[in-house]
Amino acid sequence: MKIYFVRHGETDWNKARRIQGQVDIPLNEFGRHLAEETAKGLAEVPFDICYTSPLDRAVETARIILGDRAVPVIKDARIKEMAFGEYEGKCCSKKGWELPREFQRFFDDPEHYIAPDAGEGFADVKKRTGEFLEELFQRQELKDASVLVTTHGAALAGILNNIKGRPLCDYWGVGVHKNCAVTEVEVSDSGVRIIAENVVYYNDEVAPWEE
Repeated sequence: MKIYFVRHGETDWNKARRIQGQVDIPLNEFGRHLAEETAKGLAEVPFDICYTSPLDRAVETARIILGDRAVPVIKDARIKEMAFGEYEGKCCSKKGWELPREFQRFFDDPEHYIAPDAGEGFADVKKRTGEFLEELFQRQELKDASVLVTTHGAALAGILNNIKGRPLCDYWGVGVHKNCAVTEVEVSDSGVRIIAENVVYYNDEVAPWEE
């Protein structure tokens, strides 16, 4: 099985460095452009099935990448973005910071991050994304399939934290992936292997999300 994990394209809230969480913000025009360039990069991949977060920005990214290919698209809430409760919509850039000081743990100390009411902790996201992976890996009818998975920054970090078998303190790994970055994973009888991580198929400049 080959799995291509993709973070969604840019949204206006990404650009403004506002925490989206589970607010259903659509792609902007630049985000659609990034997805279109990614579609060109993945044009030769014979996708058999697609799993996507049910949020529109991930669904639209998937549909742009797939184009006119007749591929089933399955929405799965387990790969939805992390919930941030009352923090959703707040700015998290260094210059426009609108959050409690302790929110800095989200970036620097995920193991001790304290979620707000109606929000999730990193362990919650790691658990649900891990359950998604376990079910996907065990699907025998997909053992030779090419699978597209479109998701979000924190959810994707949880997926990769599970695959790498790393502790919560190393949740972010190489950092938040760029919009429309692709991570290719191979699943075989000998285990799970990351072939390439955080690869982009566009030449556009995208600023790191912390700035």
